[in-house]
Parts: sequence; structure tokens; C-alpha cells
Amino acid sequence: MKLPSTKTAAALIMLLLVIAVIPVGIAMEWGGHKEVALPVWGLKWEQTARSDIQETMAAPSGAWRTVQAESPRPHAPAGAASAWLRFTLPRTEANSALLIDKVYGDRLKAYIDGRLIYDSKGVINYNGNKVLIPLSGGDSGGQLYLWSAGSGREFGTLGEVRVGSYEKLLSFYVKQDMVDLVIGAALVFMGGALLICLLFLKPDFFSGGLFLILVIISFGVLLITYSPFLPLIVSSGGRLTEVCFDLALFTLLPSFTIYFEQLFGPGKRGLTTRLRNVQVAYSLFCLGALLLNALLAFRIDDIYRFLTVNVAGMLMIAQFIYLLYMSLSYARRGNRDAIIFTIGFSVFAVLSLSELLIYFFSAERYHLHWWKWGVVVFVISLIVILGRRFAGSHEKAVEYSRKLEKFNNELQRSEKMEIISELAASVAHEVRNPLQVTRGFLQILGERSGKQEKEYLQMAMEELDRASVIITDFLTFAKPGTDAEDVFEVSGELKHVSGILVPLANLQGGAIELQLQEDLQVNGSPAKFKQAFINLIKNSIESLEEEGLIVVTAWRTGGQILISVRDNGEGMKVSELARLGEPYYSNKTKGTGLGLMVTFRIIEAMNGSIEFHSRKGEGTEVIVKLPALINN
Repeated sequence: MKLPSTKTAAALIMLLLVIAVIPVGIAMEWGGHKEVALPVWGLKWEQTARSDIQETMAAPSGAWRTVQAESPRPHAPAGAASAWLRFTLPRTEANSALLIDKVYGDRLKAYIDGRLIYDSKGVINYNGNKVLIPLSGGDSGGQLYLWSAGSGREFGTLGEVRVGSYEKLLSFYVKQDMVDLVIGAALVFMGGALLICLLFLKPDFFSGGLFLILVIISFGVLLITYSPFLPLIVSSGGRLTEVCFDLALFTLLPSFTIYFEQLFGPGKRGLTTRLRNVQVAYSLFCLGALLLNALLAFRIDDIYRFLTVNVAGMLMIAQFIYLLYMSLSYARRGNRDAIIFTIGFSVFAVLSLSELLIYFFSAERYHLHWWKWGVVVFVISLIVILGRRFAGSHEKAVEYSRKLEKFNNELQRSEKMEIISELAASVAHEVRNPLQVTRGFLQILGERSGKQEKEYLQMAMEELDRASVIITDFLTFAKPGTDAEDVFEVSGELKHVSGILVPLANLQGGAIELQLQEDLQVNGSPAKFKQAFINLIKNSIESLEEEGLIVVTAWRTGGQILISVRDNGEGMKVSELARLGEPYYSNKTKGTGLGLMVTFRIIEAMNGSIEFHSRKGEGTEVIVKLPALINN
């Protein structure tokens, strides 16, 4: 089965994000309301947790305290167990509702004219959640009494109180708080999908992507469990929601730093590694505190909240500041992953730090809102970095595959050459002696024969001489380095080769042009060097057509000497080019392929390399690279 490419996988991931963000954008479009914001309301504290509406309605005006809409939430006095709020409703139409921005407490009841119109029945724990109370047309202009009890927890209201159309307020109520659930669920789904894909990758990829997935899933769980809309769906899971939130936070802090360390290293003096160790230890400590608190029936909530809210919050702020500083320092060095990380993390860190500071300075009454958008931007940047890493690894794998294929081809060719070399040496030695004996007898016969017989014997000796040349090529191919090596001048040898082959080139209607740099010295056999280039230039001559030209160029670059033989002959096809140097392959009618085989062996014996570049109808260029002799 063919796996999707890296670009396709990245596009699918981005599509998932778009699918997640589109409902979010729609959810923010709630304009067009005609609700009335109540500027003030009354507040009365109770020492008991009873909701006696008749007694409350009969309470004198002095028992009520006026609360402004924009003022901070009043703190309950010592001994207070519940609170009453009195709202004067404006004139409303039928099918209206009252929307309170933030409500705190374990239980909530609402009355109009002594009549109970809303009761949470204690199944929802309000911790800064919105509440929507339906109103009838007959409630217009009346007074609404709201009772909330905390049972040792915070209770009361904070923020705006609005009265308007039930349908429009319900739409806003549902959509605004569902944003957290939509984004959180999308992140959890995305993390799960990535985890499944990760299971099929190699262990090094798995370890690299696992902590990113933990970061994404942790962010998703935090968004879901922090959403004010969740208690309406899971009405009886308040404590479980808090536990899930804490577990996600304990996972996020160390996983985030570990992933950062995997991307950019341990940091200066190992500070990133030290921060990671501290966070892992503190997360394990908080996990132990959570288990202890659960075993003690949550009787040490105050201590546990201090450890997991105050201390963990300060540790999170320090983490954000340090990682932001480190990512900026890496980005200045031109690290592209660091630049992407810095952009996403800066958005997330600025929004999160701002809201965390507001949260602490408001005595933990502020409800975090904007951080989720920072999470979305940051997660996108992390996924982009992961995609870049996968793309880079894929390119490296492709490059490695190409090199491996080239190495295997060279190895196979070397093995073939070795076998043929041994066979050629054996055959050449066994055949040369009988040929020499035969030629000697033919010479003797020629001296004693007539004119006609001498012509036949001369033809036979020429064929024996040609066979001897082939055998010499065999021996050169089998043992190219048997001649004594010496230091020689490349330009001088190439001029000698050119002088030998110019007449042959002229017969073909071509010419040889030399562009040679002086003082190019190499180590090797001058005779074998000339033999190799005679073969190469002769092949170029045989490929020439009318007005053919062969340009021989030699120059030095670095520690190498490059020699180019370029012609404007008929050129070769790609299939022919790929087979050059194969044993006994030739594109000539009477060719044996030994010439190029010998040339390859001579160049290899001189620790050089040879490359062919050719296009059909345009010509061929041969580039030979030899190690230059360094003069002391």
C-alpha cells in the first residue's frame, strides 16, 4: 500500500484544524441582540443555607446592599452560608430570559413573586459559569430573587446581568461557551489520530512525536474541563472534571519542556534539562498530593489548591518566560524551526501570561478566556515544525536510498570486474604464447613462399597482431597498475596524445583543440594515462560528423585535477550512457567494449573517477578527476 506523501499528510492536518476553527468563528457571530444590561442589584448575606423566599421578600431595605454591575464580586463575611440577590426586571416581551455572566456556588434558586422559577437542585457546581433563567411575559417589571449557597465554597455573582430575548441569549449562551469544547475536542481527536499514525513509525520518530501528542491532548483536555459549558453536559462530574484538569496540567508542563528540549537541545549549561527535571519531579509530587487528597475524602483541598494553583501557576509563568527567551535566542541564529516556534509560542505566552497575571491579581476571580486562541496558534506552529521534521527525514531517507542504490551498483560492477579480470588474465597468458609461436612459424613460412602465399601469410600475421593487441588490453584490464609509477605532467602527455590522434581526426573532418593549464602533476603510469585518453579521444573522433570539434581541457580545482574531453558528435541515449563501462558493451558495429573497460580500470588504479554526460544529437563530455600531486 502506498503511503501518503508528507505534504499530503500536512494538508490533512491543516484541514482538521480548519474544520475545528470554522465552528469557532461561527460561534463568535452572535451580534444583533437587543438585551438590557442591569446596572445595579441588591445583595443580602445569610448565616444559614435556607432559601426562605417569604422572609427574604419581607426583609427591610436596610438589609440589602447595593451592588454595581462593574464592581468586583463582594467577599462573603465570616459565617455567611448563602446569599440573596434581588434584580429589578425591565419591561420584557414574552419568551424572555435573564442571563448572568458568572455564578459561584453549589446550588442556585430563582423566585419571582414568591414563585420558584429555577432550581439547579445541586447537580451543577457553579465556578464562574453562566446561567440562563427563562422569564414569562407576566414577569415584566417585577423583582427576581436569586439564592446561591456555597457549602464552604465561594458563592454569589460577578459580571454583567442581561435581560432580553430567550432565543438570542440562549444562542449566545450556548455558542460562546461551546467554543472551548469544540477546540478542545478537536485537539484531543487530532492528538489521538496522530498517536495512531505514530505507532507505525520507527522508534526514533515515535519518541520525537510522542511528547508533542501529549502536549496537544493535554491542551485539549484543559480546554474541555475548563469550559463553563461542560457542567451542563456532565452535571454530576464536578470533582472528576477538576481531577482531569489537574492531570492534564501535570502532563502538559513536563511534556512541553521535553518536546522543546528535543527540538533545540539541553540549552545553555543544561538549563532546559534542569527545568525539565524540576517539572517532572513537581508533577509527580502533585500527583501524589492528588491521590492523598482523594484518600482523605478531599479534606486537604486548601493545601492541594495552593500546590496545584499558586505554586504550579508561578512555575508555569517561569517556564513560559524561560522558553520564550530561549526560542528568541535560537531564532536570532537563523533556526527556522525556532522562528516558527517563537511566533506560535509568543502568541500563546503573551495571552496566557497576561491572563494568569490578571487571574492572580483578581484573587482568582478572573475567568481565563483568551488563552485558548493562543493554544490554537501554538499547536499549529508545533504541527508545522513536526511536519518540517518529517519532510526533512523523508528527504534524508530518499537521499540515503539513492546513495545506497549507487553503492550497490558500484559494488556489483566491481564484483563483475574482479571476476572478468581474473578470467582475462588467465586467458591472456594461456593464449599469448601459442600466438607468438604461430606468428614465428608464419614468418619462417613467408620467407620460403611465393609472392601469392606471402600476401596470405601477411594477412594472417596482421590478424595475429590484432589478436595480440586485444590480449594486451585484457592484461591491462586485469592488472592496470603493473607498470612503474612516476610523477608526470598532464598537459605534456595530453599534447602527445593529441599529436598522435590529430591526423585521425582530420580524416574524419574534425579537429582537436587543447585548453590546458600548465604545471598539473599527477602520480601514475604515463603510458597507461596516454592509453586511457587515446581510447577516450578516439571514441570522440569516431562519433564526429561534418565540422566536428573535440575540446580537451585540463585545470586544477582544490586538491583535484579535472580533464574534460568534449565533442559535438552524435551523442548517446540515456540507456546507452547507463551501460558504459559494462564488460563487452559497445555501441560500435565491430567494437568489443574493452577500450572503455581498460580506461575505467586505469583511472580507478590512479585513484580517480570518470563521468559521462551526453545528449543524443548534441555530443558527449567525459570528465576525469585525478588527485593532484601536492608540491612541498
